[in-house]
Amino acid sequence: MYLNKVILYGNLTRDPELKALPSGSQVANFGMATNRTFKDKNGQKQETTEFHNVVAFGRTAEVIAQYCKKGRPIYVEGRLQTRSWDDKEGGKKNYRTEIIVDTFQFGADGGRPGSLNGAAGAAHDEQSSPSDEGEIKYPDEEINPEDIPF
Repeated sequence: MYLNKVILYGNLTRDPELKALPSGSQVANFGMATNRTFKDKNGQKQETTEFHNVVAFGRTAEVIAQYCKKGRPIYVEGRLQTRSWDDKEGGKKNYRTEIIVDTFQFGADGGRPGSLNGAAGAAHDEQSSPSDEGEIKYPDEEINPEDIPF
């Protein structure tokens, strides 16, 4: 059995860029940064940062582009994929390895939890304030189970 699985939790390094494919499907490209802290051979704390190219398709791409912004945390699960193309000017072969998103969750930001798995519904966020731009606003009242029609 073979396995190609990536799990990342980090911050967006740039706003997602949403484009439409010729088929009409949406694709979002964005960058993520992840940090790793460790002690070197002298016992000094060190930190390294890795940068990742991430791609999402369909409804997942639309939601990420709508609600995720540079600097915000995000949890991504997906797979690695490398694509190649020939440089138009020099004919040189270029390669780019990307993480293709299967599912994701919004990261906790300032104590305000939020989550979204792919194109599923958003989580309840009672602490959002009207000054938060681009965030989902939810009613303050609790949902009564008797009001649910099923």
